[in-house]
Amino acid sequence: MKTGKGALLFFVIAGMELSWLYAWAAFLTTSILNWSFPFPEAIATFALAAAITLLSQGRGWRIIYIGGIQVFGFILAALRVVYVFHPWSHSILSQVWLIEFFNTPRGPLEWLHLILVLFLTFMFWVGGVTFARRPTAYSTLCARFDLGMAAFALLFLTKFLVLYKGGITIEDPLSQLLFFPFFLFSLLGIGLVRSRTTSPREFLPGYQALGVILSFTVVVVLFGTGLVLFFLPYLTSAAETGYAILKTAARPLGPVLVSILRFILMRGAVRPEPSSGQTEGGAGELITPAESSWWMEVLEKLLAWVLGGIVGLTVLIISCAALFFLFRWLLSRAPVSQRRQTTWYLISLWLERLRILLVFCWTWIIRRGKGYNRAAQHYTALRIWGRHSGLPHFLTETPIEYGLRLTNRFPSLKKEIESIIEAFNQEVYAETTLGEKQLSRVRFALRRMRSPLHWPSRFKNWFLRPHLSETI
Repeated sequence: MKTGKGALLFFVIAGMELSWLYAWAAFLTTSILNWSFPFPEAIATFALAAAITLLSQGRGWRIIYIGGIQVFGFILAALRVVYVFHPWSHSILSQVWLIEFFNTPRGPLEWLHLILVLFLTFMFWVGGVTFARRPTAYSTLCARFDLGMAAFALLFLTKFLVLYKGGITIEDPLSQLLFFPFFLFSLLGIGLVRSRTTSPREFLPGYQALGVILSFTVVVVLFGTGLVLFFLPYLTSAAETGYAILKTAARPLGPVLVSILRFILMRGAVRPEPSSGQTEGGAGELITPAESSWWMEVLEKLLAWVLGGIVGLTVLIISCAALFFLFRWLLSRAPVSQRRQTTWYLISLWLERLRILLVFCWTWIIRRGKGYNRAAQHYTALRIWGRHSGLPHFLTETPIEYGLRLTNRFPSLKKEIESIIEAFNQEVYAETTLGEKQLSRVRFALRRMRSPLHWPSRFKNWFLRPHLSETI
């Protein structure tokens, strides 16, 4: 139930964002290019940006990789939108139209149209990216609702000013109709977030089924109505195209059927001619600059060079610092989400632990094969041996006291224990360097203590070890 509710909330918020974004895009392209922005391409651009952001979010990838994927996806979306806006004779999968697009000469007005189309495509892409990264909190959704209402209010105010001041009527019914799905999606989204963040409610006894039915009906009606109103502009265009086809096919049936269909499906709109006023500007009088002496000209050039050098040096420093921080940000890693620890991450962690274990085992084998080179190392090994045998070393014990406690529990190893402790005392306290013969004798004593023949007595002492307050 929570999964379905989350998916419904996801599509509702996406409908909110697309409603006001496409309303502005349709208004700008209709008023400037006399051609509405393609509806399927707008949804596809928004969805592709959101999908790429969701897939790359929280995986710990480098910023430059994420930026490269985003740029590649935006280029694909922009090429598709540009292809739709121009009547090309070749397929989009062909390279001929791409070569023709880059080789076609353009005037200033055509460049302006192309920049407008790319800017609107970029706005849809940014909208999809921010939509995927934005949390679905109650306060966030209310803020997006306020932003959408402000966008529609500014759009309607712009239309009113263009009509009232300039006398220009823009035939753009799409932006007006998109306000209704935005309002319905907003109400449904705020209600879903509100019910998710508050404590669960219980229905009155005997009204649980009625409450569930009413809640389901309200959600279906709001979502279905918003969905129909959202796709209504595109369905209207499809209906007009179908009407044109039907008109051509039904021409032999006579003018009666054509008149009926035209009366039902089409609304006649008379577009008034815009009033064009010519502004006459008077020619300004030219003011002849006063003549100055040669030293003023030299001073002006010197000041210009000094100011230019300061400005250039400042711009260079700022550019270098910006490039440094940009490259450091691009080469950094994005944060890793706890939910995105994939199987490969767990396998790499397991392999790292296995490598540490193998290195430890190899070091232990080398150390056991070569043996120790100092008596202090043998005494440390003796303490480890005693701890594993149930007799740990106390911090207040001297080596001789610890050796006496060990010999009391293991009388058969008295000679070996005393030889290790005696070598330790000579090396540490007497500061005497042991010879190879003495080190060999100590190694042999430690090897004999570790022999499996003494394991039964060590196990017996481990399970029947005395109290820690044992006195010697």
